[in-house]
Amino acid sequence: MLSITNALTFLIVTTSGAFAAIGPSTDLYVANKHISPNGYNRSAVLAGGAAGSLQFPGPLITGTKGDTFAINVIDQLTDTSMLTSTSIHWHGFFQKGSSWADGPVGVTQCPIAPGHSFLYQFAAPDQAGTYWYHSHHETQYCDGLRGPMVVYDPDDPHKSKYDVDDDSTVITLSDWYEKPAPSAGNFPTPNATLINGLGRAFQGVQSPLAVINVNQSTRYRFRLVSMSCDPNYNFSIDGHTMTIIEVDGVSVQPLEVDSIQIFAGQRYSFVLNANQPVGNYWIRANPNLGHAGFENGTNSAILRYSGASEEEPDSDTPAPISTNALVETSLHPLDVGSGAPGVHQRGAADVNMELDITFVAAQSKFTISNGTYTGSFTPPPLPVLLQILSKKYTPQELLPAENVYELPPNKVIEITMPGGSGGSPHPIHLHGHNFHVIRSAGSDIDNYDDPVIRDVVSLGSQKTDNVTIRFVTDNSGPWIMHCHIDWHLQLGLAVVFAENIPAIETSTPPPAYDELCPIYNALPPQTFN
Repeated sequence: MLSITNALTFLIVTTSGAFAAIGPSTDLYVANKHISPNGYNRSAVLAGGAAGSLQFPGPLITGTKGDTFAINVIDQLTDTSMLTSTSIHWHGFFQKGSSWADGPVGVTQCPIAPGHSFLYQFAAPDQAGTYWYHSHHETQYCDGLRGPMVVYDPDDPHKSKYDVDDDSTVITLSDWYEKPAPSAGNFPTPNATLINGLGRAFQGVQSPLAVINVNQSTRYRFRLVSMSCDPNYNFSIDGHTMTIIEVDGVSVQPLEVDSIQIFAGQRYSFVLNANQPVGNYWIRANPNLGHAGFENGTNSAILRYSGASEEEPDSDTPAPISTNALVETSLHPLDVGSGAPGVHQRGAADVNMELDITFVAAQSKFTISNGTYTGSFTPPPLPVLLQILSKKYTPQELLPAENVYELPPNKVIEITMPGGSGGSPHPIHLHGHNFHVIRSAGSDIDNYDDPVIRDVVSLGSQKTDNVTIRFVTDNSGPWIMHCHIDWHLQLGLAVVFAENIPAIETSTPPPAYDELCPIYNALPPQTFN
């Protein structure tokens, strides 16, 4: 375990654009700072590549396909109105052979205590695309600890379709809350939508909006990342279409749309051809809760052509009506291969399960049931990974009770999850894998031949929605599957898959990992001031 005073210092590479990139080997400082991204000043939990460069969103972390990431997270948190311990999840990375570095508290680790640091080191040899990182400790990322990640592929199969793909073409969408998460309540309403860290509250001050600059007759690969704690957004850019080429780190067959409904945790790369007259155009991200619409520049940013005046587009410009919105079933992998794994028939996987979600209002918690067990996830004092490494627990004894499912190795798993439960639509994320979406929300068709592959899927808002996914258990580890509405995860909407327990028992986390729990457990229980 490294103390702050002995923390490694890595080189920070600075480039021009909306984000200054760091990585793949870097320090990542986590500390408190007052910011006012929507004109309202509050203390937040922020990340930076140096102690004096904290920012929201956190710095862009980049690598090239084949790189090993070594990210030394240094906890300097002191504001006791929020959590002062932390952990980081590297969203979308499979962590093959490094489940200890996945990040979720209670599943793969104890939190990093304030005044200490922890080095996350993991390889991603076969992954490239758009990812992100965020705290996976209670609802801490809602207080600001979230940022984008990109793994560039020099042999990207779509590279002939765009001219620019760099720090300046990353677009992040975030909800923002003026109360600290621990005191915000179970289901707080966002005060603002932030695009690249800037936005306006409805009827608030005229705070600055994010500006994304383009040159006419140039094609841009924009990487759209939803770092939301709750809302999904309908995203569009006035006067322009978007050609989707990547979904959650997987290249897809090009699909032109004029709007994208994006759920918490999801990512899309799209090509935008800057072929319109020089001017300023609204970028719109309309949320499904909070204050919708675009009055006073809310839920908006600006696409500015080189040579345009530095002013906002006409605020009276009505939002265009979408005529070609993204439909998930229209997305197909660029490399279809043999389609979804296993026999192409519903219920014909090696392991088939249906998971039902219920909100228990009297107890303010979510439960997930497979028909036999009904559990609500609460992080156990001893993380699931450590329970398994201790070899003191049978699979049936793993905690949280009725919430850990053992999965055998090298089998096809099919999971069906009905929609329309309380708090819908739930965006479900699986750690350690991506998955084939056999049936999407809003569809009654099973597609085993060329379904989209992703790592976050919306379960939909209708009782008739019956989302079905498939994956293969080829990556041993305790992997949490949860709703990416962070407030719902805090209320128990998660299960843990203990995949290939014999292989997990042979894993070897670094020595510093063994110090996380003793150091954290020696702290007094935190009270929020």
